[in-house]
Amino acid sequence: MTTPAIRATGLRKAFRSTDGTPVVAVDAVDLTVRPGEIVAFLGPNGAGKTTAVDMLLGLTAPDAGTIEVYGTSPGDAVRQGRVSAVMQTGGLLNDFTVGETVRAIAALHGRSDRVEVVLERAHLTDLAARRVEACSGGEQQRLKFALALLPDPDLIVLDEPTTGMDVGARQEFWQAMREDAALGRTIVFATHYLAEADEFAERTVLMNHGRIVHDAATADVRAAYGGRTLTFRPPAQVVGTDGIDVDWLARVHRALEPLGVTGVDVSAASLEAAFLALTAETPVDTVLEGATR
Repeated sequence: MTTPAIRATGLRKAFRSTDGTPVVAVDAVDLTVRPGEIVAFLGPNGAGKTTAVDMLLGLTAPDAGTIEVYGTSPGDAVRQGRVSAVMQTGGLLNDFTVGETVRAIAALHGRSDRVEVVLERAHLTDLAARRVEACSGGEQQRLKFALALLPDPDLIVLDEPTTGMDVGARQEFWQAMREDAALGRTIVFATHYLAEADEFAERTVLMNHGRIVHDAATADVRAAYGGRTLTFRPPAQVVGTDGIDVDWLARVHRALEPLGVTGVDVSAASLEAAFLALTAETPVDTVLEGATR
């Protein structure tokens, strides 16, 4: 049996608020991710995504439950170079060039042989001589991605990876991620760009109030909530039997075929609609019941 990339069982983490009241950030989370999967992690602010990611990376220890990465502790997996992360926040050395930054971190990993490879993968070869402080926000995110690739990890965790990127840079980034996924790398990413999850993720995990409220193939999550949409293209003009123009909106209620309607398409609800339905401010038990229907 193949060892899961991620296995979390009964994961729980609570914090104390400023007034001393306990706040449960992650509550009884069970999650298994197989090697090579591409999984989107979605949820509103305060859903528990960041805390779950911190435990996945060994930055925070759970209060209860267990979490393993490729059969070992998250900390060991990170030290072995099997896990890398691209975080939304985190400093870079502004006085270094892009190339100097990559070479310095490569030396720490003992992987100087991968400098040119990761610069190319992150589309940074032409920017190697540019100082970090002169890079745009999107270019700095791509630099973080290059650094994450240096140890040639089995699992990459991405936290809002395309923040600050323009449309073209975002498309280039996801193209690079698709190429990596095709090589068998496991990818888990948190994003507020629902279109990215819809287009890129094979599987979507939705969190709310610290719990997983839906976990399924992205297409199934879309279909779980909301109706279907019927779209069609009406003819430029509809002529009645007496030669007089008629209102096609009235006719469409009777039948589509006599109108010569073409381009009929039926589509499932968008991932955004499912997201809003599944993370609505309703009791968690009610949401969980709805997610199993």
